[in-house]
Parts: sequence; C-alpha cells; structure tokens
Amino acid sequence: MNIESLLIHGGVDGDKTTGAVSVPIYQTSTYKQSGLGENKGYEYSRTGNPTREALEKLIAELEEGKNGLAFASGMAAITAVLTLFKSGDKIIISDNVYGGTYRVLDKVFKNFDLNYELIDTSDLEKVESSITKEVKAIYIESPTNPLMDITDIKKISEIAKKNNLLTIVDNTFMTPYLQKPIELGADIVLHSATKYLGGHSDLVAGLVVVNDEKLAERLYFIQNSTGGVLGPFDSWLLIRGIKTLSVRMDRHLENAAYIAQFLNESPFVEKVYYPGLESHKGHEIQKKQARGYGAIISFVLKKDIDIKKFFKNLKLITFGESLGGVESLMCHPATMTHAAIPYEIRQKVGIVDNLARLSVGIENKEDLVKDLKKSMELSK
Repeated sequence: MNIESLLIHGGVDGDKTTGAVSVPIYQTSTYKQSGLGENKGYEYSRTGNPTREALEKLIAELEEGKNGLAFASGMAAITAVLTLFKSGDKIIISDNVYGGTYRVLDKVFKNFDLNYELIDTSDLEKVESSITKEVKAIYIESPTNPLMDITDIKKISEIAKKNNLLTIVDNTFMTPYLQKPIELGADIVLHSATKYLGGHSDLVAGLVVVNDEKLAERLYFIQNSTGGVLGPFDSWLLIRGIKTLSVRMDRHLENAAYIAQFLNESPFVEKVYYPGLESHKGHEIQKKQARGYGAIISFVLKKDIDIKKFFKNLKLITFGESLGGVESLMCHPATMTHAAIPYEIRQKVGIVDNLARLSVGIENKEDLVKDLKKSMELSK
C-alpha cells in the first residue's frame, strides 16, 4: 500500500464492533475484568488503551518498524529512549540538536552519569574518531534543528552497527512521508508528533518506533513503569491529523521552496539554511535519502535589520514556539527553542542572535512572501 493510502487506512482501520470509520475514543482509565487474570486484553489505561494502541500500530506501519509507542510529549519520548542507557554510558549527538534534547541530557541525565558529546554528525570521520568503549549510541537529527545540517543516515547506521551501537534518529522535521530512517538502517525513530504529524497546533505528543522486538519490550517496560503515556483523546486527534499528512506536506513543500528562493535572493538576508537549495552542503545527501526537503527554513538577517522589530512587524506569520502546523510560525532560536544551550556553543555552531527559524505553513505562498518582505523593509 502506498503511503498516501496507509496514512488513512494503516494501524487499526475503523471499529469492527460498530462499523464506525473513525477509531473510537476509549476515554477510560480502567476495564471490567471477568475474573482473576481474565480480561479482554486491557487492564489499565497506562498499560494499554485501544485508541493509543491504534495510533502506535499506525506509526509503526508508517515508519516500517516493528513496534510503536505513544508518549505525552516529544520530550517524554526522548526521555524514555535515553532511559535505555546506564550510568557511565555515552551518546554521540548532533551538535545543533533541539535545545530541549540538549537540556534533558545536560541538566537531568548528566546527574545519573549518562554522558554525551556534541559532534557535527554530517562529518563521518569525526563521528568514527569519537567512538570509544563508553559510547553506546549515535543520536542524530537530519535535518538538524535549527541549522538544517544533513547527516547520511545510512552511513551513520553502518558505522553504528560496526561498533555495536544504536542509531537513534529524530525524524520530526521530515515525517515518514518524506524520510524512512529504519529503511536506512536506524534502530530507533523519534517524533515530536506535536509538529507535522498532528499538524494543527492543537495537541502535544511524542512517538517512538523501533525495529527490534527486544528493544520494543524494554521501551514498553519503561513506558508502563514511568507512565508518560499519551491520553486517548490526544491519541485520536493525532490519528485524525496523520490522515491529512500527505496533502499538508505537499503544500508545505511547495511553499517552502518558493520562500527559500525569495530569502536566498533578498538583500536583507545574509544566509539561508534550507536543504532544498543547491548551494546547501547537504543537498545531494538529502536528495538521496529523502523524497523532499521539508518546510523549515532558517536564515540570518543582515546586521542593519533590527531582529526585534522584524518579529514585531510580522502580520500573517505568527511569532511563537513550535513548528509543523498549518499556520506559518517564526521563532528566535537563540532565546526560544535553543536558549538552554550555552552562548559559546550557540555561537560556535552558528545559532547566532540574528538567526530566525521559519516553519512554513500552508497559507498562500505569495501572501507569506509579502509579509516577510514588508517586515524586513520596516525593520531597517
């Protein structure tokens, strides 16, 4: 089945009991049991819920993995995956990774002696030379947030397998519609499903897909034990959002390509980070491992543009956190999404103070360009 159809009919398709075409919202905490050790497959909704299970089966099918797990947020999903590791272990991680991922590693897991090293994972030689006996996993975003660096997922997976490491890929920016990390050799795929999968800025959720039954058992134990599960209503909302992913992403991609070209030619912009531009250093790898370039564009405004005025002057584009909704969202990584990362590291990797990140929505692309252009002109 092609992915456009799988998005609508994958996982649990409708309700066999009533014939309802939409999976029901099983808004319950517990289940009646007919006797000691006798139930209909469900005991308590932290352990298992039919609506959440339908979502988990759907994301597993979409990512072509063995099992899916749904969490209360992207960070809950990341935390569960990091809980797989032990004190003294080390993880190699992309150097301009999402600020929340850095924060949980640096401020929470570091307390339990789980260590990390920030590396440009697009540099394969650097990755290989950083592997020691303490390293247990390579954690990548491709594209990275916010500088859109591209890592060759297949080659990273090969390096990981050669050294008996796990490959973990955050696929939030691409979604399974555009990129299939498990097909490229990854062991674990993560999503902040709050973003493109939900698509409407109305829920917070995280998803994990694994390609190994034993790994799935370990993660399910962590999920059930720590309890950061996604509720039934949000599970249903997410299933509903996923059904329109293909049509939304097609429009996101069309708009992003148009806007990236505008920004690349703008006299107000110093640099554009977008893998769809041929000048982007990861363009060819992205073309090889994904079927699109995504709809996140980061760009550096020239120094004579007042970035605070630029954000205030936007009318159509919303200034706010998050990404992947139908509406276009602009943020300032240095003080918003990546504020947890120390200033020195931000400067070193390129998260400078005049960097803006645009999540391109599905509005009219010419209206979006007009908004950007006018805001820049008024901010000199």
